[in-house]
Amino acid sequence: MRATLLVTHGTVFALALLTACAAPAPSAAQPGTVVRAGQPVWQLVREGPIARWDEAMPLGNGLQGALVWGGGPTLTLSLDRGDLWDARRPDVMTSPQWTWATLRRLKEAGDFATLHTIFDWPYDNVPYPTKLPGGRIELTFEPGVEVQRFALDPERAEVRIDLTGATVLIRLDAVARVGIIDVRGRQPVVALRRPAGLDLLGYAPAVFTTTPAEWSMTQKAALGLSYAVVAARASTRIAFAIGATWNGADPAADARRLVTQALSQPGDDLRAAHLAWWRQFWAVSSVTIPDARLQQHYDLVKYFYGAASRPDAPPMPLQGVWTADQGKLPPWKGDYHHDLNTQMTYLAYHAAGLTGQGASFLNQLWDLRPAFRRFARDFYGVEGLVVPGVMTADGQSTGGWAQYSLSPTNTAWVAQSFYLHWKYTADARFLRDRAYPWCAEAGRALLGVMTPDAAGRLKLPLSSSPEIFDNSPRSWLPPNTNYDLTLIRFLFDANREMATALGDLTAARAWQEALGRMDPLDIDAGSGALTFAVGVPYDDSHRHFSHAMAVYPIGSVHVEGSDRDRRTVAATIDQIVERGTRQWVGYSFSWLAAMAARAGQADRALDYARLFERAFIGPNGFHLNGDQTKSGLSAFTYRPFTLEGNFLQMQAIHEMLLQGWGGVVRVFPAVSAQWRDVSFDRLRAEGGFVVSATRVAGRTARVEVRATVAGTLRLRDPFGGAEVNWNRSNVRREGTDYVAKLPAGAALSGTLK
Repeated sequence: MRATLLVTHGTVFALALLTACAAPAPSAAQPGTVVRAGQPVWQLVREGPIARWDEAMPLGNGLQGALVWGGGPTLTLSLDRGDLWDARRPDVMTSPQWTWATLRRLKEAGDFATLHTIFDWPYDNVPYPTKLPGGRIELTFEPGVEVQRFALDPERAEVRIDLTGATVLIRLDAVARVGIIDVRGRQPVVALRRPAGLDLLGYAPAVFTTTPAEWSMTQKAALGLSYAVVAARASTRIAFAIGATWNGADPAADARRLVTQALSQPGDDLRAAHLAWWRQFWAVSSVTIPDARLQQHYDLVKYFYGAASRPDAPPMPLQGVWTADQGKLPPWKGDYHHDLNTQMTYLAYHAAGLTGQGASFLNQLWDLRPAFRRFARDFYGVEGLVVPGVMTADGQSTGGWAQYSLSPTNTAWVAQSFYLHWKYTADARFLRDRAYPWCAEAGRALLGVMTPDAAGRLKLPLSSSPEIFDNSPRSWLPPNTNYDLTLIRFLFDANREMATALGDLTAARAWQEALGRMDPLDIDAGSGALTFAVGVPYDDSHRHFSHAMAVYPIGSVHVEGSDRDRRTVAATIDQIVERGTRQWVGYSFSWLAAMAARAGQADRALDYARLFERAFIGPNGFHLNGDQTKSGLSAFTYRPFTLEGNFLQMQAIHEMLLQGWGGVVRVFPAVSAQWRDVSFDRLRAEGGFVVSATRVAGRTARVEVRATVAGTLRLRDPFGGAEVNWNRSNVRREGTDYVAKLPAGAALSGTLK
């Protein structure tokens, strides 16, 4: 039974349309349509004070982040920098017993008490390793000056705060890599504050220095890390930055250099370069949908990519560059979770064409190969590379529930990011130099971990399915679970495909042989749906659809496969819906929306996308894991924020508008009839294709596909069999598809006759 419940979300932000930036609305536009020209035409507005850090206006330049909030006469900037980590490891993690062999022995002996003590207890009871907050800047005005209004302009990546008697404009400069605060009117007193959560780590107090025009806070952390917040004022402009060193040098020196340099430049010139960066960012691609709230959320999440992810900065962990500022350490240590979070966070950049943002994740994974090789060798006793399922910024395991944090198959899910980057860009050099070498090492490690059973089938000695049965003994499931099978089968097949594309037919045959030694996925005989493992059906509501990975996001079982595949897809999704949402969190809703869209279930995809937006995001757009409406959508009503649910929602919109898997480009494959007028410009599909399309009054009116590399385009007929004017003469019809060979740089465009 398809869920149709729609919940209104009682947030206090306003969608302020900036009519000066908007083109005239076409006559076909429906009520609520946001007409755009490649960038947002709205601002996120909060009237009155913002009392919570996690409802603050987010700014970022990839490396540094700031949350802007406050009330009364005081504005607060909660600061973060992506590489601030306490990377110490509890002693047990460096002991000889911290191995896969120990984990296997304790599980097989049923000694779960000792297992938890060694592998789980440190994560919950030792505060490190952890992401570190940067500090606060407080701007306090004289009595009588009070905050009246906050407005985030995502097009310009600036926050404006209106106070009685003053206006403050804040940005984290995209080019200069400093924060800039312009104050008009009454001038504030500036103060720096040390994060109280650092006391939990046993650090010495910070050292503060103050002069009439400069403020600094220097904090010594662990393992040689020192970092400093420096702010300085010149007239009505304040610049700030965070410096960090690991070699004993003064961390304030680099921050001071950036701040001094910024204050020495004309303010208009500095801002012009910042605005140019963001114009280029927004020009990469755009979508226009007739739902103002979903449009706003899509644009906000795209803005998060630009603010929090750059090729030369660390990738986004759970909270991106907006680490918690609540007197504690960040939830789940602000780390890198590789059993869903990082993979889903970096799933939407492919279709949006934000390759620079995605490079942040891929660069980290590439650079950490030595750490991953050591982990494979020292923990698992195999060659190749294994990514810790829960990880620090330097590639070390943090521990945690061992079933998932130490599952080697998470590495295969991480490998999908390399594979998809190649598929979307069709970059032969990336395939040769990065994608295949990284994925081949991951595949070798998985082959080393598995052993054949009596029938010659390769089996893991330990198997699980995130995060089923939580941390109980029941969570160790019969090998191999569908989660493990889906990911291992995917990686072996992807390695076969990549080796073939590189002309290494010997390696391709070896990967094909390894794939042939894996079991097929387990399907429940009664329901026809995918199970967690043999004898373990999906029989109760759960937040993580780990059993359904083959449907989405791997997509190895899909509606264009066999009749059995189509039945499996339908039964699996129906069963998830029928079990209910009481144990879901926010990302579950956006995941279901994306999964339903991939299956062509347009109305269901839209329903769940709307539920996510209305019940699981805060006033600033952050995904707050629990049901904020407390309307019964979920038993979880808490509010720790993580970002993967946001990016999954962005990807769900992509799946509605454009799909390019399996060698076929599909335009508007899962757009609900409720959306009669929809368009997108320059989204990407696999094969290196850049696609733009317009839908008017429920019919596709225009499609353009540009090839970034020479290749054959296979376009599923988006015009419903109607006659089409094509700009090229080499288009031929093959069944339901149009086929045309395109040279690099050429475009095929078609319009209804």
